[in-house]
Amino acid sequence: MTRPRTLVRDSIRLAAFISSILLSVPACAQHAQPLDARFLLGVGTHQGLGGPVSARGYVPAENIAQIKQLGLNSFRDDFPWSDFETAGRRMGFAPRLGRLEAQVRSGVARPLLILAFGHHLVPNSSPPTTDEARQRFADYAAAAAQSVVAQHPLFELWNEWNLAAKKDAAFSPENYLALAEAARPAVKRVAPNAPFLVGALGDDPGWTWTEKMLRTGILQHADGASIHLYNFCMGPSKRTSAEIIDRLTAFHRLVGQASGNPDFPIYVTETGWTTATNKCGVSEQAQADNTAQLILWASTAARWLKGVWLYELKDSGKDPSELEHNFGLYRYDNSPKPVACAAQGAWAFIRSSLSAERRELASGVVSINASTASGGRVAVWSEAPDRRYEIRLKGEQEGATFAMPCDSAARPASGAWIPVSSTPVLIAVNNGSTPGLEIRPAR
Repeated sequence: MTRPRTLVRDSIRLAAFISSILLSVPACAQHAQPLDARFLLGVGTHQGLGGPVSARGYVPAENIAQIKQLGLNSFRDDFPWSDFETAGRRMGFAPRLGRLEAQVRSGVARPLLILAFGHHLVPNSSPPTTDEARQRFADYAAAAAQSVVAQHPLFELWNEWNLAAKKDAAFSPENYLALAEAARPAVKRVAPNAPFLVGALGDDPGWTWTEKMLRTGILQHADGASIHLYNFCMGPSKRTSAEIIDRLTAFHRLVGQASGNPDFPIYVTETGWTTATNKCGVSEQAQADNTAQLILWASTAARWLKGVWLYELKDSGKDPSELEHNFGLYRYDNSPKPVACAAQGAWAFIRSSLSAERRELASGVVSINASTASGGRVAVWSEAPDRRYEIRLKGEQEGATFAMPCDSAARPASGAWIPVSSTPVLIAVNNGSTPGLEIRPAR
């Protein structure tokens, strides 16, 4: 039977529309990327400072092995101008930067390199305040970028410029903007795909300096905004991942307003807790728990949060009471602290997630619900160490397991009431959606 031509045309359109809907579902699923393809979890190292032998105990071969063991996909280090550009304007990895070169060239992880510090042979360069000094800095930045472009680097403009501003008015938001305007195009010419980050903001109560910086329009000259977040000298109840997350969320809001883009990329290029035995330190267990919580939560913010770098890979000294000596995931002698397996375990658990969201199961009890290609994942912890709960999977979940980040093996989860503390509980359900949970106060 012949049909009117318009009816045939409409039928074809309808069929095409239906097939496009059917095709779009698996296509979307195929395009979902695991977290570790769209988010960097890194660690701060100190290969670029201190010359051929590190007083901080950093040795590339050992540190490369540690980064590999942790499963991290980035590291952050210094790339000092005065060591990269030597007399006669020669640019390149001189012996003083041998340790940094070894770690970068190893390919162990993606380098985030700090373009920073004045040059003893360049007037007005610390910080650069003249057109000539800025051009010299831009020349160094371009040569430095060229030398590592094969390692897919990221670059950060200076380190904690705002803290230097407290002592020297030359470290003004306007001078920082002028340096970004000179350096970013120079870097992009040789490394067009390398993200160029501005900020590297140290502690800024009330966001006073941050807001001045953002008002200069600097985000037009950046691929991301970076910040350092610490709370080790706040009151003991504030030395938590929750406090860091609250401040990061406030920074995200400020950057979104200034850029007009609610998803403008943000990078936390330093964060961590010191285990120093002074009034600002936390216990090794608190350092481990805070770090695991932060890594797990970060999976829920990856739309705008593009990376977190833990400070630092290893303790920089041997004095147990010295603040700066005790931030490491490993001790000075390279033995691991509890935070090493906590970071490794939390990252291994969440890095394959395709999506994740934060929920609150009870007052102060957080769950991170994630989906992966192989099944659902749930992480649960209490933000109040003294408030104890128990959780249980709803219904029978065959093959479901639970573990803590540092456990060597997982245990069956179905039917069991699992204690909840500040150490995250990691629940995995294979070949299934994210499981529902029952919760009750611990008995």
